[in-house]
Amino acid sequence: MNRNARTTDLDSAELTETRDRDHASPLFVARPGAYILIVLTVVFSACAYSLRAYGIFNCQASGYGADRYLAYCGARTYGDYDYGAFWFPLEPEAIDAAMNAHVLILGNSRMQFGLSTAATDDWFASLPARYYLLGFAYYGNYKFEAPLLRKFHPNAEAYVINIDMFFEQSESPPARTVMRERGAKSRYEEKQGWQRIHKPLCANLPFICGNGMAIFRSPVTGAWVVTGLGFTGKPASYDQSVDQRIVEAYTIAGNEFLSHLSVRRECVILTMIPTVNTSIGTAKAVASAMGLHLVAPELTGLDTFDESHLDGRSAQLWSKAFIDAAGPQLRNCLDAGAGLPGPSRTR
Repeated sequence: MNRNARTTDLDSAELTETRDRDHASPLFVARPGAYILIVLTVVFSACAYSLRAYGIFNCQASGYGADRYLAYCGARTYGDYDYGAFWFPLEPEAIDAAMNAHVLILGNSRMQFGLSTAATDDWFASLPARYYLLGFAYYGNYKFEAPLLRKFHPNAEAYVINIDMFFEQSESPPARTVMRERGAKSRYEEKQGWQRIHKPLCANLPFICGNGMAIFRSPVTGAWVVTGLGFTGKPASYDQSVDQRIVEAYTIAGNEFLSHLSVRRECVILTMIPTVNTSIGTAKAVASAMGLHLVAPELTGLDTFDESHLDGRSAQLWSKAFIDAAGPQLRNCLDAGAGLPGPSRTR
């Protein structure tokens, strides 16, 4: 009796195990595929989120054009592209335009926004003469621009230099990266490659991209266009005090920088783009110490769009006043340069 009972129990257990195994088999077979699908979905979602939150897709593509590339996207893992675009070089059209410009304009982002205007473009088009705004973000200064000019040998007949922080001794982080870090070129080439994906995707599917700050550069003139949200403006103002320490340091660095430019000193114009607490007093003292002409109209009623850079209306007003004041000196240098022997130019 007991033996039969045990046999019956064993048979029942085997049947139950077989039935459970048969029922579980489809799930067991499907489980690896489902798991892989879940993992791939999570990985894809994480990558998409990372690109959207921290990469190039944090910025829109509205600033691209037939003659503009993305110079900067304010996302943590993208940031600057412009320094590498010139240094390596990744944008040959921009470099060719800059190095063959008749007037080369140097400085930081304040210069870029202050002179990226119709007033600047119209005046040079009326001559006609080519100009290029060769300024850089991150407080770009001569520590990067001097080696860049030595590398590519510009043919400019006149220079305009925004001396706002231009003769500081520290290299900006992107300048240090492109000039000194191994592997920087490949990282900037990767940034360039992402633009080829970013431009069509965000143009056709703008909802997949964020609205972070982005700067686009024209390779033809160097002019900037900014897009994005999150800015708070403040009126421009002027500080007439003089910082003698800066005057002395800038005069030494400035004279050394100018000694490498292949133009006469009278064809170098200094300026100071307005900002909040513009150091105009120090700028005047630097220009006087260097024996150069400072053209920096002190207009009232100007505004910054982000407490640092002139907004579009103010930039147009100021650049018009600057061109009116600097125009005769620039024209004299261009007229003289046209008659000097040197590389052939097409005006």
